[in-house]
Amino acid sequence: MPLRLLRTVNRIHCAALAAFALAGFGPVAAQAAYPDKPIRVIVPFPAGGGGDILARTVLTKVGEQQGWSIVIDNRPGAGGNIGVEAGSRSEPDGYTLTYGTNGTHAINQTLYAKPGFDAVKDFEPISRFSQIGLIAAVNPAVPANSMKELIAYLKANPGKVNYATASNGTTSHLAGVLFKGVTGTDFVIVPYRGGGPAMTDLLSGQVQMMIEVMPSALPQVQGGKLRGLAVTTDKRWPLAKDVATMGEAGVSDFVITAWDGLFAPKGTPKEIVATLNAAVRKALDDPQTQEALLKRGAQALPSSPEEFRTFIASEVGRWGKIVKDSGAKVE
Repeated sequence: MPLRLLRTVNRIHCAALAAFALAGFGPVAAQAAYPDKPIRVIVPFPAGGGGDILARTVLTKVGEQQGWSIVIDNRPGAGGNIGVEAGSRSEPDGYTLTYGTNGTHAINQTLYAKPGFDAVKDFEPISRFSQIGLIAAVNPAVPANSMKELIAYLKANPGKVNYATASNGTTSHLAGVLFKGVTGTDFVIVPYRGGGPAMTDLLSGQVQMMIEVMPSALPQVQGGKLRGLAVTTDKRWPLAKDVATMGEAGVSDFVITAWDGLFAPKGTPKEIVATLNAAVRKALDDPQTQEALLKRGAQALPSSPEEFRTFIASEVGRWGKIVKDSGAKVE
């Protein structure tokens, strides 16, 4: 074969191979490269708060294990709705994710007339992070060393005890409403702009009691600044085994847990969701991560995307009923 013709054949052959590679293997190569730039995670709560700390605990481990760059974008406001709505409208390419909780993805769906997003339809669930217990705590000035004594005190002093909540419609608020109904007690529910200010006033004695998520309240109980009377989980909390459950303390039908997890916008490719799910599960399987979460009042509880989706749908209904029964509403 003449040299000129041989070169022409080689060029055609190479061009054909390149076209074949682009057509047949291009998408695979693109998927294998994910992520090839920083991943932004919207956390719809203030920096330094309980939700922010839990999110960073898990996501920092994900970044370390995978060698990924993960950037936290705190966007608080409207009970978390501002940040979550922004996340729902993000490009579904796996580079903008959203951290959510039972507050943002269950309670707010009923509490707010227009939350700005649909927790089930607007997201691809990636994985649940944890189960978060609550603890009933009082300022040490309250003359009650047990739940039985607290209930007796509340009944003897109707309307005279102030109960702090992180805000209207939050888990702490709804827990207080349920506690009233179950125990037949009467106290004043005082809403704050966040769990931080509420905890500050509880510690100072401006308010006297609160049923709050453990990441915020447990360190204060362990430090002796508050008196923990009962946890709302079905079993005693591993790092607070001296504190009875509500059931053990005589308050039946009072099991409440919060939760958190990671979401991608609707339409995010299944391959990317699967990659992220595997990374989160690996981080949550790490003993150091589990210990760090426990110290902050949360138990690692990863899930598959399908399990998380089913769970969220059930939680929207469960918390929706509690919100309606409480009468809480935000226009």
